[in-house]
Amino acid sequence: MDSSTPTDGYARRVGLFSGVMLVIGGIIGSGIFLNPAIVAQRVHTPALTLGVWLLGGGVALIGAFVYGELGQRIPKAGGSYVYLRDAFGALPAFLNAWGMMLMIATGAIAAVAVTFANYTLALTGLGEGYRLPLAVGAIVLLSGVNYFGVRPGALTQNVFTVLKLLALAVLVGAGLLLAGASPAVEAAVPPEAPDSLVLAVGAALVPVLFSYGGWQQTNFVAEEMVDPARNLPRALLLGVIGVVTVYLLANLTYLRTLGATGLAASSAPAADALGQLLGSGGRTFITAGVALSTFGFLNLVILVSPRVYQAMAADGLFFPQLARLHPRYRTPATAIVFQAAWAILLTGTGTYGELLDYVVFADWLVFGATAATLFVYRSRERRGLVPRVAYRVPGYPLTPLLFIAAALYVVVGSAASNPLNALKGVLLLGAGVPVFLYWRRKGSRAAGDEVVSQRLGG
Repeated sequence: MDSSTPTDGYARRVGLFSGVMLVIGGIIGSGIFLNPAIVAQRVHTPALTLGVWLLGGGVALIGAFVYGELGQRIPKAGGSYVYLRDAFGALPAFLNAWGMMLMIATGAIAAVAVTFANYTLALTGLGEGYRLPLAVGAIVLLSGVNYFGVRPGALTQNVFTVLKLLALAVLVGAGLLLAGASPAVEAAVPPEAPDSLVLAVGAALVPVLFSYGGWQQTNFVAEEMVDPARNLPRALLLGVIGVVTVYLLANLTYLRTLGATGLAASSAPAADALGQLLGSGGRTFITAGVALSTFGFLNLVILVSPRVYQAMAADGLFFPQLARLHPRYRTPATAIVFQAAWAILLTGTGTYGELLDYVVFADWLVFGATAATLFVYRSRERRGLVPRVAYRVPGYPLTPLLFIAAALYVVVGSAASNPLNALKGVLLLGAGVPVFLYWRRKGSRAAGDEVVSQRLGG
């Protein structure tokens, strides 16, 4: 056992490169292969399409700034759970972890595993009966990899993030080099900007911001990073800047190849663009790229999410078994197994889609609340209650306020577009309140019994 493996607590095995790969892998899933069509449908013109993706990238970059400072202040496993607990109390933090465990992370695992299986079936020609075994097999395999240490999980993430970037590089390279030789696909009459520009841009921002979400997950493994105070902010900034660059180039490829009208009409922009440029081989290649991308994203969610459940259980707010780290591998082994079992159940019953629809707004609700904790920490810093940190969010307080406003927009927009699903999501999150009260009372009784026992023993 080397010096980087403590006898208790997490092992610091994640370096800067792995941190950057976690950020990129946590953002790039299947969204960039599909969502550009939705954006083009809502804003119509090439300039506005690229402009919305650039605007969303700016919001994501501010989020990286915010999470970079928070990660330097508290480089502990659990990320947003820890920040919310320390700034606003145990209940908001618990509801964040409860939502992740019940539906956000586990539902995402189930949904992405099925997406991976669907693309694998399309790639291999296997029958529909293989969909569920492939999805469950992917969950079991990657949970096993991450059970045996953060290093195998991070290495797996590195490999699949590099592969998905290579697939995107081929897409972008083909688009930039060959699109000029392809037939014109733009409509005879160029598309016009929408009548209500503000509303259209706002509506287009929703799928864009969802495509950019995911950078925050690297903070969940802050305690396992080498020199997190230095490397975590760097990983966040480098990773988000890299993703913004890739997203803009990918959209430029779609627009050069398909045109704004063709992009808006496409159900699979990446496949249509590369198919037009490289033929059927291009379609097969990008199908494999999407399968690799979803597999890497699946690994990322499986890797980082159990750290949140472990932090919650360590606070006495859930089954204590989930708080334990494996004595050899220094991973939240029980939490990983618990997550895999619940995600497989959701996959088998097919309920993950409904759960994700119910809480589609929850991620950005947490983003906004987490950004608000920065104001609490800055206030404590001014009063001398916490030390000053070297890394500072540029443009404070305007930039985090803009980020919170963007998060609120996504939350309100998601709720307004489907109020019934939003209500169901609120009820599911609200169901965590009695669970929290139960564990809080149980912890108080246990603490009281311990005090009595110590007094009697004295």
